Amino acid sequence: MTLRGAGVENRRVTTDRPPASADHYFTAEPSARPDRHRVEFSVAGRDYSLVAAGGVFSAGRLDPGTAVLLRKATPPGPRGGVYLDLGCGYGPITAVLATSSPNAKVYAVDVNTRALELVRENAANLGVAARVIASAPDGVPAGIAFDEIWSNPPIRIGKPELHAMLSRWLPRLVPGGTGWLVVGRYLGGDSLQEWLSAQGWPVTRYASQKGYRVLRISRGTERDIE
Repeated sequence: MTLRGAGVENRRVTTDRPPASADHYFTAEPSARPDRHRVEFSVAGRDYSLVAAGGVFSAGRLDPGTAVLLRKATPPGPRGGVYLDLGCGYGPITAVLATSSPNAKVYAVDVNTRALELVRENAANLGVAARVIASAPDGVPAGIAFDEIWSNPPIRIGKPELHAMLSRWLPRLVPGGTGWLVVGRYLGGDSLQEWLSAQGWPVTRYASQKGYRVLRISRGTERDIE
């Protein structure tokens, strides 16, 4: 991998963007053609070239919100732990977490079976397959807790479903753990921050860029992991 400048650089894909379909990216079994192509980007000086396909979230490029999250929240050096990439798509966040932290284990969770297949393929291509577990939500063992949760959450599933998803996973942060979310301002980033605060989660607006909010959620020792 070639070293480049710091930050996130969204460069190119090797084919045209897949045609639109009636599928949502949170469809479990997408009917869109699985046209395969590569999405290329750089994070903190490291190049990535991941396989993506139709019927998966932001298959044509690195999603701008994901790019902001990786640019603003990815720490400069390696660390260990157990991480969750919630709503992983084809796995750009998983790829960055697993390669930047060689002692970490990453659970990549999505309802989209095609996305999970792509995560496994990309992890294998990066040499991190032994530390990446791609799974449907119900496949994650109940006893697993996470040092960090990362997500560009599926806002378009609707507020009740989004709130239920976060209420399910955020309590699985270890005491002292951290959650990182990126949400577009005009897609409800500020209202989501207010809702999280109302649920008792210490949450701060860690960064803002290009219309996106990066939210940092702290897991205090006073909460019990459910």
